[in-house]
Amino acid sequence: MLTSHKEVVYILSESREGEIAHKLLADFKGVLVSDFYTAYDSIDCPQQKCLIHLIRDVKNPVARPQGVQQFLNDEILNNPFDEQMKQIVVGFGDLLKPIIETVDRYGLKKYFLKKHLIHIDRFFRILDHTDYQSEIALKCKDRFDKNRDKLFTFLRYDGIPWNNNNAEHAIKAFARLRDVVSGSSTEKGIEEYLTLLSICQTCKYSGVDFLDFLRSGRIDL
Repeated sequence: MLTSHKEVVYILSESREGEIAHKLLADFKGVLVSDFYTAYDSIDCPQQKCLIHLIRDVKNPVARPQGVQQFLNDEILNNPFDEQMKQIVVGFGDLLKPIIETVDRYGLKKYFLKKHLIHIDRFFRILDHTDYQSEIALKCKDRFDKNRDKLFTFLRYDGIPWNNNNAEHAIKAFARLRDVVSGSSTEKGIEEYLTLLSICQTCKYSGVDFLDFLRSGRIDL
C-alpha cells in the first residue's frame, strides 16, 4: 500500500519481502515516509521515519508530543534510578514538542521548521558525547544513532509529514475490508476489491464523494 496526501493505492502481493518495496519504489525521487520496516532503509531516496512509530515501538502509542512525557513517566517508574535513560527521553521530548508546535502554527513549511535543526544537532551531540552505562539507555541511544539521518528529514522539505498517519488510516480501511471478505474471495476478486478500495480512499482523501465519482463516469480525480 502506498499513500500520499490525496492518493491511496493498494497492491496485492504474496508476501512482504523487501524486494517488492524496491520494485515499487525503484524510480521514486520524493521523500519516503515510512515506519521502521528495514526493507525501506536501502531505498535510494530521502527518508522520513514516522516519529509516532519511534515512540510506539519503544513503548507507548501516542500521537502528540506530550505522549513522550507519558512514555518518560512510564520509564522513570519502571527504572527509577536510571538517570541516563531519563536524560535521553526528556531531551527527545523537549526537542519534539516545539517542532510540533511550529507545525501546528505554520504547517509543514521548511522556512519555519529549519530553525529547529540547530537543536537537533545539539541533541545528537549530547548523545555522542555521553558515556551511557545502562542497558536500556544504550539501546535507546543505538536506536537514535541508527536513524539519525531519517528522523527529522521533514524539516528540510515543504509538505512532508513527521508521521505516516495517512498510511495508518488506509490500513484500517483495508482491515475492515479484510474482515468482510474473510477468506471467501479469489485472488482476482481481492484485486478487484483493492482497486475499488484504492478509488474509495483516494476520493475520501481528496474530499470527493465516492458514489458521486462512480456515477459521474469520470476516470480521473
